[in-house]
Amino acid sequence: MEVSEGMTVCECEYCGTQQTLPKTDNEQNLNMFNRANHFRQQCEFDKAAEIYEKMAARSEGDAELYWSIVLCRYGIEYVDDPLTKKKIATCHRTQFKSILNDPDYLSALEHADTMQRSVYEREAAYIDKIQKGILEISNKEQPFDVFICYKETDDSGRRTPDSVLAQELYYGLTQEGFKVFFSRITLESKLGTEYEPYIFAALNSAKVMVVVGTKPEYFNAVWVRNEWSRYLMLMQDDRSRTLIPAYKDMDPYDLPDALSMFQAQDMSKLGFMQDLIRGIKKIVQKEPEKPVVQTVIQQAAPASANIENLLKRGNLALEDGKWDEANRFFEQVLDEDVEEHRAYIGKLCAEMQVQNEALLLRVEQDFTQSDHFRKACRFGGDAVKNRLTGYRMQGQYDRALQMLNTVNDAEQCEKARTLFTALGDFFGFSTKGRGIPAEGTKNPL
Repeated sequence: MEVSEGMTVCECEYCGTQQTLPKTDNEQNLNMFNRANHFRQQCEFDKAAEIYEKMAARSEGDAELYWSIVLCRYGIEYVDDPLTKKKIATCHRTQFKSILNDPDYLSALEHADTMQRSVYEREAAYIDKIQKGILEISNKEQPFDVFICYKETDDSGRRTPDSVLAQELYYGLTQEGFKVFFSRITLESKLGTEYEPYIFAALNSAKVMVVVGTKPEYFNAVWVRNEWSRYLMLMQDDRSRTLIPAYKDMDPYDLPDALSMFQAQDMSKLGFMQDLIRGIKKIVQKEPEKPVVQTVIQQAAPASANIENLLKRGNLALEDGKWDEANRFFEQVLDEDVEEHRAYIGKLCAEMQVQNEALLLRVEQDFTQSDHFRKACRFGGDAVKNRLTGYRMQGQYDRALQMLNTVNDAEQCEKARTLFTALGDFFGFSTKGRGIPAEGTKNPL
């Protein structure tokens, strides 16, 4: 395609394909645009959309940027038509909402010239037709309980260990009566057809997604990431959904940032399958109903009272230094309420082997990397996050101050200096230890 200055649409003289163009002639912006296009063509839609959105926020109504955002949102990949040799759209991220009503599509039309608008309207009409066909097929599918997300083959085309683990999980869950989406088996009868309608149906109906992986790069593989990122978007509108990362032979801290906030499961741990099935039963409510006892001998205590009692017993076990016993009590609390942040704080204390949360400031290990810390902050809100982070910072502050005051050694002083530098404007807690700077305290730097 030959492009001259001021063009907004160019056409291939051989096949007649029309290509819309961005307005910018700034080399840096063109490089960013090309980088985003590269990600989109590789079906890494989230990475591409992030760049397009940053550029759109800085641009003065560039229609092509809004259109590119739309292509990412609907997961549009252009492939060669074997008959016409033209590029035709395929959809990898179906939405219930029509593309014709998408706000970014409408913004693209608003800022487009006549030629661009004609191309956008033609492409959008075709994509809308594809979507309607996908929705028609997916509406006929039976709902799923669990969606297993994993990488099927490696770069050499060989089956991955993830696929074998996912299949074991599939059999374990189906034996318990769950309807499970596992692409290797579920899509086996769909050969020669588009997979998107069935993936879309499964993603939108499944109450649980289990993301299986044995390597960080497998969790981040294009189509694996495409599935779990779509599920995360669904979770934003439906809090009854649950995502469970399941890893093996890798460090859980190497999980993608978006998955690190969820309680990951170690598949090499003894009893993993039983624990996972038990947890999924609670979410999907597949537990058999217990018969109603007509004769009431003693009124059961309310769930809240049971939780408070278990928390007290867990904290008493912490005080006695019985870490495993304390952990069991806090686990029982989470069986009652999986979002009880105080239980995660208790488990963090047991993990760090301290008698109460205030003693976390004595822990030299960076406990903010613990999964229990993340859960406590997630469910406890900013107040809990600030308090626990404060213990970590206060502990570093105290250790640095002790180095500075008691050791006349250049190396130790330099270590203290490094700690104070990392603390920035943190001046230490008040004597109450609640994150309030003490009067008259200063960062020694």
